[in-house]
Amino acid sequence: MLARNDSRVTELILLGFGNLYGFNILIFIIFLNIFLFTVTGNLLIILLISITLDLHSPMYFFLCHLSLSDIVLTTNTLPNLLEAILHGGKEMTILDCFTQLYFFSGITVTECFLLAVMSYDRYLAICVPLRYISIMDFKLRNCLSVLPWMLGFTLNLLGIIPVSRFQFCDGNIIDHIYCDLSPLQKLSCSDTSLVEFIAIVLSTPLFICPCGFIILTYVHIFLMILRIPSTTGRQKTFSTCSSHLLVVGAFYGTLITKYMIPSIGHLLLLNKIISLLHTVFIPLFNPLVYSLRNQDIRKALRKISKR
Repeated sequence: MLARNDSRVTELILLGFGNLYGFNILIFIIFLNIFLFTVTGNLLIILLISITLDLHSPMYFFLCHLSLSDIVLTTNTLPNLLEAILHGGKEMTILDCFTQLYFFSGITVTECFLLAVMSYDRYLAICVPLRYISIMDFKLRNCLSVLPWMLGFTLNLLGIIPVSRFQFCDGNIIDHIYCDLSPLQKLSCSDTSLVEFIAIVLSTPLFICPCGFIILTYVHIFLMILRIPSTTGRQKTFSTCSSHLLVVGAFYGTLITKYMIPSIGHLLLLNKIISLLHTVFIPLFNPLVYSLRNQDIRKALRKISKR
């Protein structure tokens, strides 16, 4: 129900995909299965790494944190989207909407830094293998795993606090699949210039810098791989970082595309689809990539299956 111009909006309606022309139940079942597979797959990776001694290395320790972040991302967005699909919309309090935005932004920043940490781990393992164990010790590993979470959920407060002061006067329909900053800015009757300025300022240290660091580390990794004389040796070395490279490409590809496509007119549906890929399919994509392409994960899975 739309609020009148002379009243303050107290609830927002998440529209999701709007009218699905009678396919609501079918699409609900598809997304529900994706949700269950995503959570189960990431939990399985965390379980395998936790109980398998052969997987107690820094690379798989960071992978556990990546799987945990994927679980948080998908559970933060998909349940509300499922209800919106089933009922043609999801009523949310303004506080619930801001909370979803906070966790979505926080976990996205966390994944950016986690992927950067994982690229640094691969750089050490390939480019300085003799010093890898001494550099990536227990203390550094724990520090590098906690730091992305701290940065994601503390620096994100700088943006969410001014957003929490938004007031909504003219309407309450969010034409998106989750509470994102852009539709909230368009819906708000408050001055959003400060939020826009903070978003631009924070985008460099929180998104561009981790991406640039990943590119830099992989330049060094590729140069090192090219120095390996045998083709078999190059293939074996590259296979240790190929899964991570695929995940990085998918994550940053959807993230960058999402913010390049404006949420207006005929491009709104495309923006929703890209957002769906980022929040729903990427968390499903990660465990599939690491389970199908990683021999250690497959080996551990076979051992568990035999038990």
